[in-house]
Amino acid sequence: MKSQKKSNFNMANIIFVVLIILLLIPQTRITLQIWMHKGLSLINQSSLIDEKDREIISYTNWQLRGDANTSIKFEETKGQVVFINFWATWCPPCIAEMAGIQELYDDYNEKVVFLLITNDSFDTVEKFKQKRGFDFEVFNPLNQAPEELSVRTIPRTFIINKKREIVVDESAALDWNNNKVRAQLNDLLLE
Repeated sequence: MKSQKKSNFNMANIIFVVLIILLLIPQTRITLQIWMHKGLSLINQSSLIDEKDREIISYTNWQLRGDANTSIKFEETKGQVVFINFWATWCPPCIAEMAGIQELYDDYNEKVVFLLITNDSFDTVEKFKQKRGFDFEVFNPLNQAPEELSVRTIPRTFIINKKREIVVDESAALDWNNNKVRAQLNDLLLE
């Protein structure tokens, strides 16, 4: 009995040490972090903010430049459902949720405005998108976002309804391509 416990304890120690070593090696650290965040994203679930607690967006003169040589004034999204994701190419939890965002984008980009916002250069973004097979448009902010959308951490995702209310505000990696989020978007599109 003692020897079985001791071997289980030794195996756990070996696994722990291997994980620590993998986290210390730069080439494996990001991959391991992305893998861990993908696992966590399956547990985290998006939830709608109660109607009484929803913030109304103030449509300031916020402007965005897209990597497809486009520009948009945030004000132009009034009356539409908007999916906003603040992210970066170097951010493991951001990378972990991108495949789900791409799948959601594939099905909803004609109905929902997707604003995937980063401060990374478009050259860096293009290499990132090509490497992973993403084709969504990415935007750089040209000026200050509305106060309700100011972020200190990434990833940070907002969903705004047609009445200009923030109905989802999440600041962790999530699996955005799930039935719950799709049902939320479908309901918001019907409002």
